[in-house]
Amino acid sequence: MSNAVAVTDASFDQEVLKSSVPVLVDFWAEWCGPCKAIAPTVDQLAVEYAGKMKVVKLDVDTNMEVSSRYSVLNIPTLMLFKDGHAVEKVIGALSKPALLAKIQPHLS
Repeated sequence: MSNAVAVTDASFDQEVLKSSVPVLVDFWAEWCGPCKAIAPTVDQLAVEYAGKMKVVKLDVDTNMEVSSRYSVLNIPTLMLFKDGHAVEKVIGALSKPALLAKIQPHLS
């Protein structure tokens, strides 16, 4: 069971761009091995940063409009959005400390 909320092309703008807190978006696909490898870390962040940051998952196979809008060519891609703008982009299955090093500066 994932702690991250699933978003779609239809709900992306409301859930992510209009969010009052920063949003970490996990662009993933069912068939992607590295996506499955990083999923537990993404879920941990959703719990640990509840209230400070929202964590959502977007399946690139069924939501191609948003994926192409943000030029997501490789997965997993994690993007942090703040005030409606992408402020950080991480490609690949990074370790939790490496991922936190990228996103924590944007959470203050």
